[in-house]
Amino acid sequence: MNEVKNKVMLNTKDMSAGSGRPKPVMSPGNHKVKINSITFDKTPYDSEAFNIMLHVETEPVTGDFEGFYRDMNNQSLGRYEGQVGRIRISPFPFKDATLPSGREINRDQEVLKSMINLSEVLNMRDALDSIEAETIEKFMVECNTLFTDGQKGSKFINICAGSREWENKEGYVNDDLYLPRMSKDGISMEAVDTENSRLLSFDKATHVRALVKKDENQTKMEFKANSGSGNDFEL
Repeated sequence: MNEVKNKVMLNTKDMSAGSGRPKPVMSPGNHKVKINSITFDKTPYDSEAFNIMLHVETEPVTGDFEGFYRDMNNQSLGRYEGQVGRIRISPFPFKDATLPSGREINRDQEVLKSMINLSEVLNMRDALDSIEAETIEKFMVECNTLFTDGQKGSKFINICAGSREWENKEGYVNDDLYLPRMSKDGISMEAVDTENSRLLSFDKATHVRALVKKDENQTKMEFKANSGSGNDFEL
């Protein structure tokens, strides 16, 4: 009998340090998810730039798992059965711009292209083409209703989620999740039953922008270099 072959392998993926149970939030990586809602969010630093946010949920997690409440104000709705996450459909916000090459980027057209891509993954292109809206904001409201079946959730799809790490005020490192751009290496989302898959295989070195923390000495040196160089309130 080959004991090694039947041995259960230990793994810390999706566990938090505080307990042995899986985290209720998604981590970057390859996942099978459904879309519970789609929002078109204005960035806090630029009123002309928007992110398309996919609010997703993984397949149900078995074992000792406790998901977030579906609605904190109405806990009778129960908890999510899978891990949840907010994923930007693009690494960068959507905004009108002119590239150094002179190419013009039209925000609304790029948003429409992203919805075409999603519709084809969900096999809903004809339904998407039936939408007509006066503004891109109204169009995205219609897309949310269409793709999530009125908040019931979409069918499951396969994704590769990247991350930009950031640190909150309490010192905890969190993941700002996003779908990497399509490249020669593959695509970031596709239908579950796709033959000859081109889905990106998650690579931390490529798909995670790690948080770089400043050590104490570096912080002191920067403070010393910047001190005494003008009024405290100068910009």
